Amino acid sequence: MLATASWALAGCGYEDPLDDPLEAQGQAIHSEDAGDDEGDAVDDASFTSREILRDLSYPMRIVWGPDGYLWLTERVGKRVVRVRPQDGQQTTAITISEVFQSGGQDGLLALALHPDLLKGKGKDYVYVSFTYDVDPGPSVDRRTKIRRYTYNPATKTLGSPFDVITGLPGSDDHNSARLLFGPDRKLYYTIGDQGNNQFARKCLPIRAQDLPTAAEVAAQDWSTYVGKILRLNLDGSIPHDNPWIDGVRSHVYSYGHRNPQGLTFGRGGKLYANEHGPKSDDELNLIKPGRNYGWPHVAGYRDDQAYTYDNWSASDPTPCEELVWNDYVPPPSVPRQAESAFSHPDFKEPLLTFFTVPNDYNFFDPACGFLQYICWPTIAPSSLHYYSKGWHGIPGWGNSLLMTALKKGAVYRVKLSANGKSVVGEPVVHFRTTNRYRDLAWSPDRRTFYIITDTAGNTSGPTGGATTALENPGAILEFKYTGSL
Repeated sequence: MLATASWALAGCGYEDPLDDPLEAQGQAIHSEDAGDDEGDAVDDASFTSREILRDLSYPMRIVWGPDGYLWLTERVGKRVVRVRPQDGQQTTAITISEVFQSGGQDGLLALALHPDLLKGKGKDYVYVSFTYDVDPGPSVDRRTKIRRYTYNPATKTLGSPFDVITGLPGSDDHNSARLLFGPDRKLYYTIGDQGNNQFARKCLPIRAQDLPTAAEVAAQDWSTYVGKILRLNLDGSIPHDNPWIDGVRSHVYSYGHRNPQGLTFGRGGKLYANEHGPKSDDELNLIKPGRNYGWPHVAGYRDDQAYTYDNWSASDPTPCEELVWNDYVPPPSVPRQAESAFSHPDFKEPLLTFFTVPNDYNFFDPACGFLQYICWPTIAPSSLHYYSKGWHGIPGWGNSLLMTALKKGAVYRVKLSANGKSVVGEPVVHFRTTNRYRDLAWSPDRRTFYIITDTAGNTSGPTGGATTALENPGAILEFKYTGSL
């Protein structure tokens, strides 16, 4: 089905003493750390695979629900859907007509289930995020909101909408939109840089380094929340223990991010995120409150390798609007800044990059033709999940991070050190197919994985290069472990 890959890695740091275990993983699936599954990890020959269903309308997020169903959002279809994994039977919990979807990366985005859903505690809540248009006229003023619905188990539908927060930045690109509950029962949410400083948005500045002022927070002006990870109370208010950053407390938990599509909690309450790099240096980060992760001044490590910050919005004397976009060599009027020119006391480098390459790396690969970005040294990570240790887990997989990839149609498994502060060894590639993997969930026994695929798009072919012919468009794929425990 696939083969593992080997490459040179950076960022494998030292190990510290073990931190306290995580009380709750802050996801729809919780599994306690128990026992030790160290040893040789199994390969993909120990898994069976099947397609449960296909032709979903761009599925975006998937979680295992307490009712034994897979819950997912359709970004373009604007639906929250429940799927019975045994036979693929679908139930539409809600179609949200307010969702604005333009053909880009907007639409119905995030999904998170309240930890007390269907536990008889009166908190049968489901949280989503989506883009909407606040302009009643022909022009579009795209924003994002996080909304809570109440699930009715009798009708199997969602109703009683409550807007947790509105007016968040929204775009047709780099929305990120990962939403999850933390072990502290707070909501964590990622917002990307909106795709600024590239393509049709090349003249819009990247604001990932901009921080909200006290006046903006008081006015509920969230325009500087781009390129950030947010932490919110369940009613949308600002937690009293959020970090003070530049003298202001806001929803901002960390900043300097490009497009963080994956977010998960590991042992000891550690928060991890991954994000897309530009032409190299996808990142795996350990997130600390109030820390600066460098974008757009730094991509990956601050090493002056294969990246400079080319600020098209500051083009002078030629205005940016008169320039033609070039992803490789900007016009002379566009200022360029080396990574080493950036210095900040709160800057934090990643645990790992996919991949760091030298300055003389050739980004033009004839195998990819006009889809050159598919051959760039990145994987386009689309989700991130912590797989804990346990008696019934996959042997050798405990204390690992699993990330789905859009460009490679694969799951990358990254082993963490005992304290979770560094990476051990090389990532291992699993479940390789010719698809774009968007997200994954697993069953409570932690031996069956469910992966959703994009309905259309570009990915790498079975022998490299690029293709638009997906094996399983808009599908849920099941990979079941059948080996010994």
